[in-house]
Formats: sequence, structure tokens, C-alpha cells
Amino acid sequence: MIALSVEQKGKIDTFLAAPLLARFATASPGTLQPHVVPVWYEWDGETLWISSYESTRKIGELRANPRCAVVVDVAESVDGVSAVVIEGAAELVTEPRDFVRDMALRIYTRYMGPEGVLAPDPQEWANSPENLIIKVTPEFVKVW
Repeated sequence: MIALSVEQKGKIDTFLAAPLLARFATASPGTLQPHVVPVWYEWDGETLWISSYESTRKIGELRANPRCAVVVDVAESVDGVSAVVIEGAAELVTEPRDFVRDMALRIYTRYMGPEGVLAPDPQEWANSPENLIIKVTPEFVKVW
């Protein structure tokens, strides 16, 4: 993790603890066309975790170029923070399958709640052989 003040890290952790929608950006390796999609995430204080499917455009682009960016922002600031931008290289985590499933369910629970995550759809998503986890360790963080 990059060096941040204790106060700044605490504000980032508090802000990213809320189940906010993130926008995840990759770029086409051939055309350099940016691609931005909304995603659910989990922040553990050092790493951003995102559940995805193998067949998505963002995964294809990350396989060719792991560089990515994420922004989480809100209209009304939370403890003085309105946005967090994270840039870094993504790692695609496909094994062990138990970790991928458990992390996916952890992410889904943040947004769907403990009862909602028990529904057939999120259970199917988490257990799909296409499911993987994008791990983003920040190399650059901007907060405002």
C-alpha cells in the first residue's frame, strides 16, 4: 500500500466501508479505448476486491494490460471525503475456488444483505466456474 497519513487512511477506510457503487476502468490494448463499468467491491484497508466473470470485456482487457483505475464518489461528502480514486495493476484471482466463492459472497453480502445473498442468483454467481476476483493493490490514491 502506498504511504498515506493515518488520518487520510482512516477517512478512506470509512468512506469505502459503505456499500457504494464503484466505477472500474480498463483500456483496450489494441485501440486504447477506455472501458468503464459499475462494480461492487470490498475494501479491506489495503486492497480493493471486485467479483467478475471470465467472459467480460474488463477481464479480457486486464489479461492484456493489468493497469486499471477505480473511482468511488458521492454527491454529499462523508467526513470530508467526496471521492476516492485508486490506480494500480490488477491481479486476477481464480484459485483457490473456495477463496473466490467466499470473497464473492462477502462482496455480494455488502450490497444485498445477509438474507439477499442467499437467493439463487447470487449463489449461482459465486459458485460459477466463470467467477473470479479482481485484486487491485493501490499504487496511486487521490482523495477529495
